[in-house]
Formats: sequence, C-alpha cells, structure tokens
Amino acid sequence: MTSFERAEAPAGHEPQRVPVIAESGLAGIDPWWGTIQPHDLHPDLPTWGELEVIAHLEAGGAIVDTRLDRYVEASGTIPGAIVISSEEMDEHLDLVDPDKVTVVFCNGPQCGATPTAVKALLEAGREPSSLAYYRGGIQDWICLGLPTVAGSAA
Repeated sequence: MTSFERAEAPAGHEPQRVPVIAESGLAGIDPWWGTIQPHDLHPDLPTWGELEVIAHLEAGGAIVDTRLDRYVEASGTIPGAIVISSEEMDEHLDLVDPDKVTVVFCNGPQCGATPTAVKALLEAGREPSSLAYYRGGIQDWICLGLPTVAGSAA
C-alpha cells in the first residue's frame, strides 16, 4: 500500500514560506514547511481559485492578505489586498465589510494563517457566505506569474 505521508525536510533545512524567483524567471517553492490545510473551511464558505479571485478583483471586490508582515515584505501581495495578519484580525474587524464578499488568503495550502483568520471572523459574527477562501494563496499566485505589489499593514 502506498503511504501518503509527507517526506521529511532535508537535515538543516530552513523553511522558505514564500516562493523565490530565480534569475531565470522560474519560481521555486519550499514543500517542507507548514501543515496542509483543508480545502473547505466551512460548508457555507466557498473556496476559490485564481480565476474567481481575478473576476472578484476586477469587479471591485475586497481581498485581505492574512499573512504576517515579514512574509508580505518578502513576496509582495495581490494587488488591491489590505494586509491584516491573522494574529491581528480581532483588532481590525471593522476593515472587513460584513455586507460584501471578502476574499482571504495567506501563503498557500500549507499555511494556517487564513484558517485562523476565518475562525476569528466567524466567531465575531461574520456570515460564512460573506467570505471566500483563496487556498492557493501567494504561493500559487506567484507560481502562475500573476502580479504582486508592495503590501501595507492595516
């Protein structure tokens, strides 16, 4: 029977939580850090891919980067995103409009920042249908060659 356990990181490995762009233009990702997160965070909260996120942004929709500032500084963020780290979500609930859909994202499928932020938002009374989870996060965004901009904290 095949084992689906993640391989161990090489000895002495230092985690790189955001993609690195080589001089050749190729994006490199670190498969060893983090814990794989579920695809669905709540039955009534949709999980979106890049095309849904792009359509949302082109229509003027809101997006929140839930990563820590050091990761935003290292990689940039999705254009239009406001940065509210998952650790500070409780302090900035007023920046997430409960009457409009807001996309939330972090470093990628193995990052726990967005699941933590979503939990805080739901516990504060936000309806799951007012949020959308971009599970691919900045990792998939960059690896697909989509644009990033410098981020600024809330």
